[in-house]
Formats: sequence, structure tokens, C-alpha cells
Amino acid sequence: MSVGPVQIILILVVIVLLFGRGKISELMGDVAKGIKSFKKGMADDVEEVKDEASKTIDHSKDEVADATKSNTEAKS
Repeated sequence: MSVGPVQIILILVVIVLLFGRGKISELMGDVAKGIKSFKKGMADDVEEVKDEASKTIDHSKDEVADATKSNTEAKS
């Protein structure tokens, strides 16, 4: 037994009569806000991961030179 278009329209009419147009539009507005909030949260997480991946350790030139010098001395 499948649900046809007439049954769907009847169900929608009953829902509108029970809850009213105002309540349904408020509910849909809340659902839309929830979806927007979820998408924003997902975008923030992706941005945070990209920021973490782009961070590098900044060595000064003296530290690099000292490390290179000590490596060459240890090999000799």
C-alpha cells in the first residue's frame, strides 16, 4: 500500500488545521536556524584544521646555523 498525492495533501491539511500556519512557520524558521548553525560550525572546524596544518615552527637563523655546525662536527 503506497501513499498517493491525495493522502499527502490530506495529511498536510490536517497538520495545518492542528498547528496553524504561524506555528508551522516558526518551526520551519527554527529548523533553518539550526541548519545554518550546523553549517557554520562545520566550516569553523574545517578552518581550524587548516590553521593547525599551516602552523610551522619558526627557527631563528642562529639556531639553524648552530645545529648545522654541531651536525658537521659530530660527523667528523
